[in-house]
Amino acid sequence: MASHSSFSITRTHTLLVLFISSLQLSSVSSFEYQVGDKIGWVVPLANQTKFYNDWASEKRFKVGDTIRFKYRKDSVMEVSETDYKKCTSRRPNFFSNTGNTVFTLDRSGYFYFISGASGYCDKGQRMVVKVMSQDDHNSSPTSSSSASASVALICHRHHHLLFTIPTFHFLLHLASRIGIF
Repeated sequence: MASHSSFSITRTHTLLVLFISSLQLSSVSSFEYQVGDKIGWVVPLANQTKFYNDWASEKRFKVGDTIRFKYRKDSVMEVSETDYKKCTSRRPNFFSNTGNTVFTLDRSGYFYFISGASGYCDKGQRMVVKVMSQDDHNSSPTSSSSASASVALICHRHHHLLFTIPTFHFLLHLASRIGIF
């Protein structure tokens, strides 16, 4: 009887460690995007002036992600919204002309990028990047205002651990794969 109880406690602690580890992995992961994919940071074709904004709107940027600008004989600047709308480059928040610029998205909200080369911004070489807040990242289009479904694992001495159902299923799958169950 005592061995069954200690096995149950060990199993519960193992699940707790797995759950906490999965939270840590998801909270520290980041991704690097190459602006424009294979095209890079260039003046778009005349009929594709919204190319970069279309590209950025298809992504789900989060704090800590990086964006890489690859270009030749050009530059990239991060500017205010006002400067973005005017294609002005007098007081950029960030400037680089290395040809291979990595910019870290260090906060949630909007970032405005333009080319520093004369006339390129007016031809469509500009982009708005929206970085999701943690709240945006955790919500899904199908979530409602009601509390999310969860399941409780009852531990020794009636302590409870709450997991969302997808996390619980993931933990059960993982536990069975490593031989806990």
